[in-house]
Amino acid sequence: MDNSSSLMLKKPIRLLKGVGEARAGLFEKLGIFTLEDIITFYPREYEDRRNIVEIKDIKDEEFCTFKARILSAVSESRPRRNLTIQKVKVKDNYSMATLVWFNQSYVKNTLTEGKEYIFYGRAEIKYGSVQIQNPVFEKYDPGIKSSLCTIAPVYPLTARLTQNIMRKTIEKALEIIDCGLDEILPFNIRKEHKLCEINYAVKNIHFPEDEESLKNSRHRLIFEELFILQLGLMLVKKSYGSDHAGIPFTRDGRLDAFIKKLPFKLTGAQARVFKEIEKDMESSNPMSRLVQGDVGSGKTILAILAMLKAYYSGYQSAMMIPTEILSEQHFCTVTKFLKGEGVNVVLLTGSMKKTEREEALKLIAEGRADITVGTHALIQKGVAFKKLGLVITDEQHRFGVRQREVLKEKGITPDVLVMTATPIPRTLAMIVYGDLDISAVDELPPGRKPVETYVVDDSMRERINRFIRKKVGEGRQVYIVCPLVDESETIEANSAVKLEEQIAKREFSDLKVELVHGKMKAGRKEKVMKEFTEGNIDILVSTTVIEVGVNVQNATVMVVENSERFGLAQLHQLRGRVGRGEHQSYCILYNMGKSKVAKERMNVMQKTGDGFVIAEKDLEIRGPGEFFGTRQHGIPDLKIANLYRDVEILKETRRTALEILQEDKDLSESQNRKIGEFIKKLVCDREDG
Repeated sequence: MDNSSSLMLKKPIRLLKGVGEARAGLFEKLGIFTLEDIITFYPREYEDRRNIVEIKDIKDEEFCTFKARILSAVSESRPRRNLTIQKVKVKDNYSMATLVWFNQSYVKNTLTEGKEYIFYGRAEIKYGSVQIQNPVFEKYDPGIKSSLCTIAPVYPLTARLTQNIMRKTIEKALEIIDCGLDEILPFNIRKEHKLCEINYAVKNIHFPEDEESLKNSRHRLIFEELFILQLGLMLVKKSYGSDHAGIPFTRDGRLDAFIKKLPFKLTGAQARVFKEIEKDMESSNPMSRLVQGDVGSGKTILAILAMLKAYYSGYQSAMMIPTEILSEQHFCTVTKFLKGEGVNVVLLTGSMKKTEREEALKLIAEGRADITVGTHALIQKGVAFKKLGLVITDEQHRFGVRQREVLKEKGITPDVLVMTATPIPRTLAMIVYGDLDISAVDELPPGRKPVETYVVDDSMRERINRFIRKKVGEGRQVYIVCPLVDESETIEANSAVKLEEQIAKREFSDLKVELVHGKMKAGRKEKVMKEFTEGNIDILVSTTVIEVGVNVQNATVMVVENSERFGLAQLHQLRGRVGRGEHQSYCILYNMGKSKVAKERMNVMQKTGDGFVIAEKDLEIRGPGEFFGTRQHGIPDLKIANLYRDVEILKETRRTALEILQEDKDLSESQNRKIGEFIKKLVCDREDG
């Protein structure tokens, strides 16, 4: 692309005709700010309007295209305030149908009695009569090719943006760019994989000429997106690698003795994964390992064993945790387990008093802090380790590659262990997390009581409230999680603020009810969480801010409002907040979704507590979203590829990326230079942002 075309892509969307400040604001809600954003805002599905049928052949609840004559003037009624209904009868050669619109008064002045039109809409057949709701239409002209009888794109929208507005805006953007998109894929790659040209692909992904052009365009764009993902991850791994050799930690009999003294026996999965960690640590290559395991699978003890191994070899360890409350809990857990081993464990968080912080920094710098547990405070300037050998980050998706790298730079090629309780299907994790080796703790310790899960609707509200009161009466605590912080005009879902106010004043006015959400100031949030942890709050109303990092053994009831608005993996994480103590725990999911998909997802939650099974289902039903945290790697979110559906293309792009980097490790050769510059700029831009 020449420089002028490149600059054009960065122009704000409000420059397009018909997009003023107000409409630009609506586009921004969808993440569309520039011309580049809108032409890469791909359809979620398509309506095939090409097959014109007779009214007599229309089937109930199906979308259909048909040609018919207007039999009468459009009638309009106003059954209530803010609602008008427009109706008209139409007829083709054999049958009649009724067309109905809601709040679309313009139809009265658009449709002419006696004229023929082409219509497209969803049919409803009652008592043998065909009714089409809100059909789109155009005047029939036998001499002109219909603009309605096409494969029409359907986009995800926000309130006050219509499909028609979106289509016309994208059309205008494509006209302005005028086939000026630059081809970044090397010619030999396009030829080998039979990939169409980029301008053709972008035009036909929005407005396909036919099924073949749509298929070819999709394949091209999915391949490019996944190819960039793979190359980007491989370059990130290479750039965050090191020319230095790793630390060959020594094998020490004291560690075996410590394991034998533990108050429990390691599960088979824990023993297997720790062997993998030990092998990495004893190698002269730096360890970069992701340990994924379900909630309660016992990952923390593996981190403690790894840190103890580093200590016996004369090195310091740092464990970075996403929240203060969780870092304090980990500090207490690590201190308790290592009591009597001569290990000095230090806590470092942002809210520590100045004198406490200075003392902690002194111990770390002098090497007297053998293990440091802390939050992002660990990667701030002024934190200097004397001999850092092991870096551990907990809850991987809260930290990116760059943050891990900053912590690594506090030592000289320390080993890195990354932990997450968000299970990821192994085949995909191995492909997507290109900078980490993968271990799975896929077995729960014996004796853990499964959390009983129930899916209910609003008719069960009083019964559930009685159950909550009963459990609080027994001395237990309760979480109630909402999808929204505040009320929304466009989303029908309970908000945390409104619900907390309601139950604190009405249903549970005699109980201690508190609220916590992500918009609260950090200090206030931490205070509420601490109160709940200490047992001073009966019911905690929250958003998903508690999804990660709260271990309250006395909390035995998790209620999730509007559970249909959460992904399965997220619901599983929320469920994992209970069932952590000796008492039987319960998860109650209020499901307001009526769709088949919503029911299918709730069935999965009721049937299994296996996070790996749930992760597979979440990908299958919902797609990946930011499930894999690609944003954390400095690589863009996926706009068209689906890591579950497109796994074969993903494997193909991985093989191709490996081949290209083996021949040209810096992507500096002439045929690879464009994609190399594109990826390097992409990674830099996102990390700087």
